[in-house]
Amino acid sequence: MNVYPDLSHTAIKYLKDTEFDLRNLLVMMGDFNICDSLWNLSFSHHSFISDNLFAIANLFDLSLSYSPDPVPTRYSDNPSKSNSVIDLMFLWSGSSELNTYHIHPDWHCLLDYAPFMVTIPIVEEHVEKSK
Repeated sequence: MNVYPDLSHTAIKYLKDTEFDLRNLLVMMGDFNICDSLWNLSFSHHSFISDNLFAIANLFDLSLSYSPDPVPTRYSDNPSKSNSVIDLMFLWSGSSELNTYHIHPDWHCLLDYAPFMVTIPIVEEHVEKSK
């Protein structure tokens, strides 16, 4: 699931307040537009919106995945504004194979963000068909 909330965090509020059933959700990622000290040590505040985001992740048994090398995920084109960590990835907690991702800060020259890459293992499965 890809989430891109506006500055009012409408998508996060909607996901938290709406009951729906998504089965087998492995990844939730996006530009969440939330600065928080939980994932950006250079930011000194905690946002209650982050609590809502973690509540949503818990509903789907997802955990915030932390990069082994903390880097900004959003790069400002304004020199007076600092780079930030607002793009996040939550991965299914029940998988030992699906537990890490990579951020590519060297690719941000083409974009204003650093792309994420995650490998999702796919196992071949035979499905019996009948009429």
